[in-house]
Amino acid sequence: MKRRFRWLPMILVAGIIVLSSCTPKARYERKLRQELSTGVRHDSLFMGLYLGMPAKDFYLHCWELNRQGLIKQGQGNTTVEYRMDRELNYPATMNFYPTFHEGKIYEMPVKYNYRGWAPWNTKLSADSLLLDVLDHYKKDYGKGFINVAHPEKGNAYIKIDGNRRIAIYKENDLNVWAVFTDMLINEKKEIVSSDTTKASSDVTQGK
Repeated sequence: MKRRFRWLPMILVAGIIVLSSCTPKARYERKLRQELSTGVRHDSLFMGLYLGMPAKDFYLHCWELNRQGLIKQGQGNTTVEYRMDRELNYPATMNFYPTFHEGKIYEMPVKYNYRGWAPWNTKLSADSLLLDVLDHYKKDYGKGFINVAHPEKGNAYIKIDGNRRIAIYKENDLNVWAVFTDMLINEKKEIVSSDTTKASSDVTQGK
């Protein structure tokens, strides 16, 4: 009987390890490592835009889309606006503007909201919009989104294909975000940031 109890702590530890490896965060981190290790690039975004697109090409492409009447200047003239009349369950507005790294698109935040939203109109709330956008993205980018707990935004739906990560989450009762990120660039930026922080710490500590 005593010998059996000796194994109990080891069994409990093994159980905790197994359970922790099945959490959404663990699945996400494992998926990220697997996808980055493939060396495959998935750069397509939407409307002919793509990760790694030079800034000059982005502006020229948007100018042409604007000339065709497909897009216009967005909120505060700081974003590009596209009106979604048929793509979602209800008419919506899509605003986007990329983040550039070394003159190329490395991240594309996209904000969605239903045009008929009002605080009392629950069917047009961000909760409904989130699922609507998620279904739309599954059609365009495939299934495989993982539900994870975002440290600031609550629940988020994440999909990783090679270097491209898509994160969809609710900002508030009105807005939903979908953020495309080139994780190869993101990894480099995090490494540089970490090295810079370490160097700063070494300096302050007189190393």
